[in-house]
Amino acid sequence: MNPDDRRYTEEHEWVKIDGDRVTVGITHYAQDALGDVVYVDLPATGTRVESGQPFGEVESTKSVSDLFAPLSGTIAERNSSLESNPELVNSDPYGEGWMVVLQVDDTSAIDSMMTAEAYAALTEDS
Repeated sequence: MNPDDRRYTEEHEWVKIDGDRVTVGITHYAQDALGDVVYVDLPATGTRVESGQPFGEVESTKSVSDLFAPLSGTIAERNSSLESNPELVNSDPYGEGWMVVLQVDDTSAIDSMMTAEAYAALTEDS
């Protein structure tokens, strides 16, 4: 269920590594818990984000949830497709439903994030 080519956070975000940039999204588990996503609020490119701090929101038919920065860095890209098609978060959370691309300050911080196996163990108890 969780692709093993990325790392995961306890806040249910994933990162896919490409050099000193990472693509960020929410996991299948998170989108399933949220229900139907109706709106995604993402920061503008160039915005500075700090690891563990909120950087946007996902609104669903059930609730509004913060998105937490998995790493510190600068927003290099944002998925503008989510403005008109927020349901991509539900239908393809690991593909077209990605949120942002971060230019990361310290790529070594990725090593402390959970593997797919560790994240699966975390969510199987929930």
